[in-house]
Amino acid sequence: MPLYDCIVVGAGPAGASAAYHLSQQGHSVLLLEKASLPRYKPCGGGVSPQVAQWFDFDFEPVISQKVTHARYTWNKGDAIEVALERPIWMVRRNDFDYYLVQQAQRVGAQLRDRTKVTGIEWVAPQNRWRVHISTGETVEGTYVIAADGGRGPMAKWLGFENRKHSIAGAIEIEPKVPVENGHVVHFEFGLLKNGYVWNFPKSDGYSIGSGVFRTNGRKGNDLVQPMVDYAEAFGVEGNHEQKFGHPVYIWQGDQRLHTQNAVLAGEAACVVDPLTAEGIRPSMLTGVKAAEAIDRALGGDETALAGYTKAIAAEIGSEMKLATRLAQAFYLAPHFSYRTIMQQPSATRAMVKIFSGELKYADMAQKALRRLSGGLLAR
Repeated sequence: MPLYDCIVVGAGPAGASAAYHLSQQGHSVLLLEKASLPRYKPCGGGVSPQVAQWFDFDFEPVISQKVTHARYTWNKGDAIEVALERPIWMVRRNDFDYYLVQQAQRVGAQLRDRTKVTGIEWVAPQNRWRVHISTGETVEGTYVIAADGGRGPMAKWLGFENRKHSIAGAIEIEPKVPVENGHVVHFEFGLLKNGYVWNFPKSDGYSIGSGVFRTNGRKGNDLVQPMVDYAEAFGVEGNHEQKFGHPVYIWQGDQRLHTQNAVLAGEAACVVDPLTAEGIRPSMLTGVKAAEAIDRALGGDETALAGYTKAIAAEIGSEMKLATRLAQAFYLAPHFSYRTIMQQPSATRAMVKIFSGELKYADMAQKALRRLSGGLLAR
């Protein structure tokens, strides 16, 4: 029976990032993915260029577009456009995720796609995990990284019954149409309660979607019409496009992310930002940190996995608490919030820096909360 230093379940940004770094350190890694790669993934596809600092390869081959301006509207009017201090990448997730996987393979990771994990068990005498897969085989790993998404079964199988998260909803279309003003990313705040509608341009079309991020999910039909209405502004017949709905697992408080020789990463760890719904950069960060922790654990550090939980709480958790407060305040009176916050160019620049990891919510949240609460009290 094959034995690996680490088995990574899920080949998204978190799993692929972890597989890359562990393999680069000389560890034997098996990356399991239930889908056939490259696989389609509905996602706006906005990525901070700051992720490049965690890797030693060039991401240019999978950057579909670089946006340099952000445009906001309220009910498709009352617009403001702001130049960004630095561009944000737009990617197609099927290309981006698979590219990360290929880089992991290049440094030694073994990939088995079209391979579903059907169960796991702890083998106490040998101190390792036995993983059952859809081919009928079993493989074993000294450590396991569960990066199979918010809906994946690994967290439950590993005993994480009470993850602290809320489930929001999003729906998207990805029309392949000629792109105008491809360097502008668009956000609409007036068409949808407790969320927003977006248009993320790619080189060959758009990713247009709508999402509710304040509550524990909405029925898909609640999200369709605002998206269709918004798509019309870009010459897209939204009713005629195939729609992709998916839940979004949003961080709702610090939690234990490690157990016996295993950790959670990516959306399995519910690291999506509760204000912006950004998930790619936080997921990649957890993958990098998970790899660092397991590398130390393989070297004999018995506190390494607990250190991973602490590191994510310190680097993501404290920020997400402030993001939750900002989201609650913003959506309490969204039109007022739009006029008070989003129409300030400095707010956009600050949010881009937060998205990029260059600025913390802690650096601007108190000022924003004072502005919002002061305005509401004066109404």
